[in-house]
Amino acid sequence: MRLGHSLHRIGNDLVAVYLVDTPDGVTVIDAGLAGQWREFTRELAAMGRSLADVQGVVLTHGDTDHIGFAERLRREHGVPVYVHEADGARARGEVATKPAWGRVSVGATARFLWYALTKNGLKTTPLTEVVTVRDGDVLDLPGAPRVIGMPGHSPGSIAIHVPIADAVFVGDALTTRHVLTGETGPQPAPFTDDPAGALASLRRLDGLGVTWVLPGHGTPWNRGVDEAVRAVERAAAASASTVDKPAVIPRRNRRRTDLGAPNLDIATPSDVKVLR
Repeated sequence: MRLGHSLHRIGNDLVAVYLVDTPDGVTVIDAGLAGQWREFTRELAAMGRSLADVQGVVLTHGDTDHIGFAERLRREHGVPVYVHEADGARARGEVATKPAWGRVSVGATARFLWYALTKNGLKTTPLTEVVTVRDGDVLDLPGAPRVIGMPGHSPGSIAIHVPIADAVFVGDALTTRHVLTGETGPQPAPFTDDPAGALASLRRLDGLGVTWVLPGHGTPWNRGVDEAVRAVERAAAASASTVDKPAVIPRRNRRRTDLGAPNLDIATPSDVKVLR
């Protein structure tokens, strides 16, 4: 799907992958789920490109719903995979995380987990080799992507600024679709290691002046980065105002919420608040 100049997306609002297309080749931002491979190759063909044109994959962080087919590209086609040094072990599958689930809508969560399952989310292959990056690096890849450190969702979360595409790719630094509740619009992403840190990191996007804000989950946002950040801050403030007022669910209406999660670096929830 073409979004704009030099800018394409595959996947959907549950899990998205982005491609930056330039005369020098293609840069892939995040690698989604392993089962999105066929859609990825189809999009390349629609662009008049092939796997030989892919020069690199840049990961916004090392969670399994972002590294999907990255190892396949690296192993079979020699494509380097870039990730922040603080998330290298995460991308290699050497560390596990257990972030809080928070609020959950059973229907929305089931749709996310079912989609991940149908796209081989249980069969993610960790990276065996990565190229590590740091805040401020400008990578020698098509589009000259610049790394912006965004610790919070994970220690090595980054945003990727690509001026030629008028875009910043934010991974899970924010979301425009909460995969556990189904709520839409810019807001904090779930499964975040350090929510306060993630919110503070958004200020690092101030002054970019780009139109497109592209999250790993949710609808692409084209109303400017400043408005996206303000919207996330408003959503976070609204959520904080209700955190001490959880809904009481009568026992007869309670639903089982310990849904078996695919291998998405998600622990079985013990702190779920079910939305009605």
